[in-house]
Amino acid sequence: MAGNGTVGNGDPGRRARWKASVDGWKAVASRYALLPLRLFLGVTFVYAALDKLTDSAFLADTGSGSIGETMRGVRDSSAIPALVDLALENPTGFGYAIAFGELAVGIGTLLGLFARLAALGGALISLSLWLTVSWQVNPYYLGNDLAYLMAWLPLLLAGASVLSLDRLLAERRRIR
Repeated sequence: MAGNGTVGNGDPGRRARWKASVDGWKAVASRYALLPLRLFLGVTFVYAALDKLTDSAFLADTGSGSIGETMRGVRDSSAIPALVDLALENPTGFGYAIAFGELAVGIGTLLGLFARLAALGGALISLSLWLTVSWQVNPYYLGNDLAYLMAWLPLLLAGASVLSLDRLLAERRRIR
């Protein structure tokens, strides 16, 4: 950049075009900034749900790898033992509830349908898992459920503004 604020050969128009190009790129990047996070969380929650639903050992009350054994194993070290006790009243039902909740959250997030509600669901699932299953992880930042909880917050605040059914539905309502 020359000392007079121009770029390269001293053409002031060139600098203006360059600035406009950079500003345009920034606007596009800003609009799509949350899309990678939305895709990651959506795919991860759908995968986690399908993993649970296809694992008969997980959905059992007892046995190695079961939701029941997991809940019994973390009960005394969880932040809210009463929440674990609630899950232990019907471990299989709780396992199905978590799996179908993750599936609904993941699909809603991927499609951008009721995106803020899906993000709230994802945050609540992550919060409940952090307070129960991941609570005893030391140091705390090694527990992945806290990181997932924090990852849901931007989507909860911003929703899904691009490539989403929410946006499509909002545009259709404006046309009417």
